[in-house]
Amino acid sequence: MTDDDSPKERALRAIDREGTVDLLRRAVATPSVTGGEGAIAGLLRDELEEIGLDAVELFDFVPGRPNVWGRWGGGDGGDGGEDHRLLFAGHTDTVEPFDWAERWRGTDREDPFAGVIAEDALWGRGAADMKAGVVASVAALKAIRRAGLRPKGEVLVAFVGDEESGVPGTGRSAGMKAIVGRIAAGEIPRPDFVVYAEPTTLDIYTAQIGFLIAEITVVGESAYFGLPWLGVDALKGAHRLLARLFAYSDELWARADHPLLGRAFALVTAIEGGGPIAVPETCRLSLIRKILPGETVEAARSEIEGIVGLFAMNEGVRAETAFPAGRDSRSGGRPSEVPAATPGVAHLERAVRAETGKRGVIKGAPFWAEASFFVHDLGIPAVYCGPGDIAECHTARERVEIEELIDAVRVYVSLIVDECGVE
Repeated sequence: MTDDDSPKERALRAIDREGTVDLLRRAVATPSVTGGEGAIAGLLRDELEEIGLDAVELFDFVPGRPNVWGRWGGGDGGDGGEDHRLLFAGHTDTVEPFDWAERWRGTDREDPFAGVIAEDALWGRGAADMKAGVVASVAALKAIRRAGLRPKGEVLVAFVGDEESGVPGTGRSAGMKAIVGRIAAGEIPRPDFVVYAEPTTLDIYTAQIGFLIAEITVVGESAYFGLPWLGVDALKGAHRLLARLFAYSDELWARADHPLLGRAFALVTAIEGGGPIAVPETCRLSLIRKILPGETVEAARSEIEGIVGLFAMNEGVRAETAFPAGRDSRSGGRPSEVPAATPGVAHLERAVRAETGKRGVIKGAPFWAEASFFVHDLGIPAVYCGPGDIAECHTARERVEIEELIDAVRVYVSLIVDECGVE
């Protein structure tokens, strides 16, 4: 058998370029703003069933909002075979289109869900974040099937809702919590390695930041503007608290510098307070704290609570702090890191380099996403690697390069062959 006749080469030749682009166009044309993931989950279920996976299931993580997962390979019955399991994960929901239509008014890109191809890229809300990664993983399975092959180990896919935030009452990773819970309970096979296909331009993010959002309310006492000494000015108090929070951020910056993620900080993102012709009684601040591996969300929360509590005691005001963005921690999202020497990382790096010749650089994610559930809750190494540029996501320039999409399919095919084997 020549190299050109190897199972990997057969699978790579079987990639359906036009079919992959068409599937991404259909996925983008299926709106799935957080809370409305049903239609896209149904589309993906149908695609997985058409491939002929050993198991495909659509199930609600909350009523009316489904996840979809599938399993393929592992000997005749799909029960383990080569005893290695690889999981491709991704989220099906997107953020709102925001000002997309206004930005592209009068052009062929005006509709954020049209999936227009322009400038050698497919444009639309969710194209990069992260329907391209989801579609690439499905297309890789299709190519292996078209080549007449089957994984020796098991290949799993899990596509979940509720990852994005911004829609009230959502964005709590309820979909991922349901998947992780079922893996822990033995209802879904436990993978050995996870590729979460968030957009990384096909570099490999082995580390990610954690985060915590704090909403602080400073409460003074209002009084008539002509008699301000009768009140307690919440804006003045908040000004002094801001100075302390800025100093806290500087202190964080002076701590350890992570080789992949840089330095920690606390960024004040909003301030609101006051009213007409009276001493301001309340002022509200919002901040986000970047958390590095080696730190904990709980410790970051304690630091902020300590700063706010000491401020309130010294200033004679009341201050309330809430932490509204719990994910894999009750107060935020945990940082995570997987050693670059992990076998799955090495296989993925080799696959990316072989199929692209230029990507596959080990980096850190400047965002928080759901790989940390696998790392912390299940002890499974999980990394990010997918098509698309995170810098364009959530904007009116969201798109994915067609060549990068096809490269991602090639990378995933190569990884499946290396990790699980095919026959």
